[in-house]
Amino acid sequence: MIQLIINFFNTYNDIFKVITMSLTVSLSSTLISSVLGLTLGIIVSLNEFKLKKHIMRVANTLMSLPPVLIGLLVYILLSRKGPLGQFGLLFSPMAMIIAQSMLVFPIIFGLTVSSVTEIAVEVEKTCISLGANKLDTFYTIIKECKLPLLSVVTAGFGRAISEVGAVMMVGGNIKGYTRVMTTYIALETGKGNFNEAIIIGFVLLLISFSVNSVLFKLQGRN
Repeated sequence: MIQLIINFFNTYNDIFKVITMSLTVSLSSTLISSVLGLTLGIIVSLNEFKLKKHIMRVANTLMSLPPVLIGLLVYILLSRKGPLGQFGLLFSPMAMIIAQSMLVFPIIFGLTVSSVTEIAVEVEKTCISLGANKLDTFYTIIKECKLPLLSVVTAGFGRAISEVGAVMMVGGNIKGYTRVMTTYIALETGKGNFNEAIIIGFVLLLISFSVNSVLFKLQGRN
């Protein structure tokens, strides 16, 4: 098995670019989605307004939206005739980050609202009684809810690293440029190269396990 893996990396020496691209796109989209999703999620958790239920219904719907629909939407937006076509982003890593961010954001936003609402409201009341300003209150909520928020980010990263449909549509699976591990697996499986697909699948699982382990260790320390 070890020799098989060594031969694989010697034969497919571009695999490190594939792994690097996967991590770059997935971590970038998770970071963007986390900043927006956690911030907006906490804000929605702390406030009651007429459209809140409708917003949550839309978020829950988007959480289960097929990735190919997001891929189609981003493709249309970034195509030459699309509203953002002038920027030439289609079939680029940036297009993949945009697509993955749109997929991950509803998950992080929805899970944030559902997991921290009760705690956030109690923390806000305590902070207000102590005379804290809005910024300090927001920081305190994040600090007190860091365990569930880390779980939310972990779920978002898992969604990003495993995505294939949307990134293939907007990235094009271009060798050495937009090819990631999931599209690599799909390509090699279609070619009948099951050994290669299994090995890169194992690498994907190992990377996902490593990242999740780091996040869980952070949860344990906290």
